[in-house]
Amino acid sequence: MIPVRSVDNFVLWLDGFLDYERIKKKDAFSLETMRFLVERFNNPQDSFRSIHVAGSKGKGSVSTMIASIIEAGGMKCGLYTSPHMLDFTERVKTAHDILPEEIYQRAASLEMPRVDSILPQSIPGGMEPSWFELVTLFSFLAFREAGLEWAVIETGLGGRLDATNVVRPEASVITPIELEHTEYLGHTIEAIAGEKAGIIKEDIPVFISLQKNEARTVFLKTATMRKAPVFCMEDFLSRLDYRLSVEGLEITADFSTLPTGPRFSRPLHTTLSLVNTIQAQNAALAAYTVKHLFPDMDESVIETGLSRAWLPGRFEIISKTPLVVLDGAHTVQSITLTVDTFLNLTSPSGKEPLLLFACAADKDVGRMAAVFADRFPDIILTKPGDKKQSDITAVYRSFNEVHLCPPKTNVSVDEDYTRAVRKAFHLAAESGRPLLVTGSFYLVSEAKKCELDVFSCQGN
Repeated sequence: MIPVRSVDNFVLWLDGFLDYERIKKKDAFSLETMRFLVERFNNPQDSFRSIHVAGSKGKGSVSTMIASIIEAGGMKCGLYTSPHMLDFTERVKTAHDILPEEIYQRAASLEMPRVDSILPQSIPGGMEPSWFELVTLFSFLAFREAGLEWAVIETGLGGRLDATNVVRPEASVITPIELEHTEYLGHTIEAIAGEKAGIIKEDIPVFISLQKNEARTVFLKTATMRKAPVFCMEDFLSRLDYRLSVEGLEITADFSTLPTGPRFSRPLHTTLSLVNTIQAQNAALAAYTVKHLFPDMDESVIETGLSRAWLPGRFEIISKTPLVVLDGAHTVQSITLTVDTFLNLTSPSGKEPLLLFACAADKDVGRMAAVFADRFPDIILTKPGDKKQSDITAVYRSFNEVHLCPPKTNVSVDEDYTRAVRKAFHLAAESGRPLLVTGSFYLVSEAKKCELDVFSCQGN
């Protein structure tokens, strides 16, 4: 009999609370409940030094890179990200491994009975804790129980009212902003940037990736209001070169010397396991942030940390022959970058690429479909698992509107996502054609569950 882990019992307990990752509810976000919870547990988020990361895309990769660099420097560093691909512990771990079982057990034993004992009328606003708030609390407790020195905390949705925004970080980091979750964050880049800017704290340095002008203006204004030192990538990055292959992304990054910024003794040169070309910018952002916090850290340590950073479902190559890539890109810009990277890798083979696509109902599927137009002769559409609401009829309609359909493009639909994944995998294996699975982390998660021998290990 396989023993039941403490974290499995904790996840079962969590299922009794409303999960906004599955069912989002307008006007349900507030920091009052989260502040109440952490105070009840003696503010575990203050037991370690933290770095807070927000953005529309790349925040999980940047978070992982920062944590990996800190660990390469010899310090213990926690990593809190979402969503998970296969196992809940992927959310609450270190840069490279899950925490010991006894840590999860102690955190769960602390949290569950004390939360269960809370009288509803004692919670500010009468709002019952949500699934994500309780997971965030769990991560704080686990990191405290593990005695970690540092933790990198990725926001869930937004920033200003995100449950993670109770931390007082050593640095705030903001990755590129796109139109996403517009029904909750706003319908313009400025509005969404305003929500993400909520993580900028008084006197705490903020590091900002390349942004659209509308977003950059919001961030600079907020940083000025809060007297937060601000470092924008266009100011601190003087050169960024990269070379892509299935073996990794070889990068060279040279940084400008700013009056208040860190000093690099030489350009950074390393090879990333995270292959998508946008990872070059993510690596530069992570490296600059860490060098600011640890000015004496040697460049070789930063390079080692970057080379060791890895996340499942971020341009994850599960097969090289044929090339099969899983990528959780779910915004127009991130999907564009993923497709461009994928086609650059596959073009030398001369074989026609395959696409398996699904997305949640709240995505801009029309603009996403246009990214694939006339680039994938065979496309299979499905649902992104059973955890996210989707409208496969609308997805099919959007793809037919931008594709010329047979004979140039064959678009098929299979609402059974498990069957669709297996169909795509078998087609790639039998034909030797490259396959891209993208549009949703939840679809990628389902793809990773399919135990087909030919694609069962990374980099076969």
